[in-house]
Amino acid sequence: MDIQAYFKAYLKQYTPYKTYWNYEDGCILKGCIDLYEATGDDTYRQFVLDYVSRYVAQDGSIPNYEMRQYNIDSINCGKALYFAFQETGEERYRTAIEFHMQRLREHPRCQCGSFWHKQLYPNQIWLDGLYMAQPFYMAYEMKFGGMEKVGDIVTQFRNVRKYLWDAEKGLNYHAYDEAREQFWADRETGCSANFWLRSTGWYLMALVDTIGLCTEQLYEHWRALVDIFRESLSGVLKHQAEDGLFYQVIDHPEAEGNYTETSGSAMIAYALLKGVRLGLIDPEKYLPIGKRVFEALAETKLKTEADGVTRLTDICWVAGLGPAKNPQRDGSVAYYLSEPKKSDDSKGVGPFIMAYSEYLKAE
Repeated sequence: MDIQAYFKAYLKQYTPYKTYWNYEDGCILKGCIDLYEATGDDTYRQFVLDYVSRYVAQDGSIPNYEMRQYNIDSINCGKALYFAFQETGEERYRTAIEFHMQRLREHPRCQCGSFWHKQLYPNQIWLDGLYMAQPFYMAYEMKFGGMEKVGDIVTQFRNVRKYLWDAEKGLNYHAYDEAREQFWADRETGCSANFWLRSTGWYLMALVDTIGLCTEQLYEHWRALVDIFRESLSGVLKHQAEDGLFYQVIDHPEAEGNYTETSGSAMIAYALLKGVRLGLIDPEKYLPIGKRVFEALAETKLKTEADGVTRLTDICWVAGLGPAKNPQRDGSVAYYLSEPKKSDDSKGVGPFIMAYSEYLKAE
């Protein structure tokens, strides 16, 4: 089918994922921004502007921003504000950008300097959080911050490499508990037990998007991020499935119930294709791999079902670690495979749009 026809039908009936400012909607907004840049189709631009106009008040406040959680996820939707400010020049979006940056300034941190994932998850670094915050943070530094805090951004990626990387597997664990108090954390390393695909995808997208905002003035920082990106990408590609996609629990294809998962595979496709476009990785080697991942998604996961509706399938609905009141979220293989699969969830559709945008740019 025409992939853009699917996107337009999806956007036409889209309703916000939550009642408050949320990262899931942010995935769709980022995808629409990318696809507008790739196609020039005003449908995608207008979707973004309509969304942010509804939720950002004239004084730049965001009344439905959840302040009490210190939730790093909430920053993700703020990335669309740069686009809205660029396209409209409305000062309320500049004010809203500053509001998000103030949230980061106040956000609790681990002793190593990385942001906590959220108040509910103290002293914890989750790969997911790097995507939610760091590209927004880098965009702020490049546009408004005088590049003064770029070292802080790079340090947070270095901390992932230091504390979550498994050299033997070539993968990063889903999360790290600096206090080593959580029931899911290894008492020696502080790491969770396994490698969850979408968390790896979040991390690769965080790297490629943050690198894409760097300039030659930041060469040492750029070089450090590129090295981490190349190493992380090379590691995950060792675990690519025969169909070109990647398993929900990346390194256990043999596990009963494991499956090639859509959102994480789309994120890897995006990282590959954008990495090639930015000149970070060898196009001869990696462009065919990136295109293969995307094409496999389009061929096997975008399905017209019995009711005649086309849906993007096999998207892990959600996965996390703890807290104590959720002991089943223990990071085991069985746990990750117990989480339900959904169709058309924004955490899968958003990255699929992003990957398609890069696929078009590559073509």
